[in-house]
Amino acid sequence: MPAGEVFREQGQGFNSVKFTTRLGKFEKFVSRLSGWFEWIGIAGLLLMMLITGIDVVGGKLFTWRLLGALDVVMLSQIIAIAFAAACALIIGRHVRVEFVVTRLPQRAQAVINSIISILGLGLFILIIWRLTVLGYTFQTSGVTTATVYIPLYPFAYGIALASIPICLVFLVELMKSLAKVVKR
Repeated sequence: MPAGEVFREQGQGFNSVKFTTRLGKFEKFVSRLSGWFEWIGIAGLLLMMLITGIDVVGGKLFTWRLLGALDVVMLSQIIAIAFAAACALIIGRHVRVEFVVTRLPQRAQAVINSIISILGLGLFILIIWRLTVLGYTFQTSGVTTATVYIPLYPFAYGIALASIPICLVFLVELMKSLAKVVKR
């Protein structure tokens, strides 16, 4: 008896309803995780606005500058961008060039989207790996900001952590595209 028939008899064959249900649950988890990370990005944006406001008002009204404002704003930008990237990817706010792809048949579009998802997933896996190595290098060498000596390694690790939901979004997109490719 072929292996495929054994799995069908045991009830373990490919079931598109189960796959779709599980994919929907996984997609909801990724969306929720990305939403929590987005709040961290929003906090970084608010901190950046607060520090900039304090520095400008202090400089103009009291001739007093906030020490390390540039360092804090720089690191807040990193937090705001990195932690909001997954939500931006989910809602489609990234640049895409689709004028050729939209003219292709559905299955060809799904194949191209699968390839793009694989490339995006691979890229962000490399980014996570290299940021982890960079964070370790920063940690062991003691690299800090120039003005107030804030250590940089937690931010490299933070960007790597913020890239995990991006990988999960690409994984969901890959599974959706592959389901369209094998769909009859």
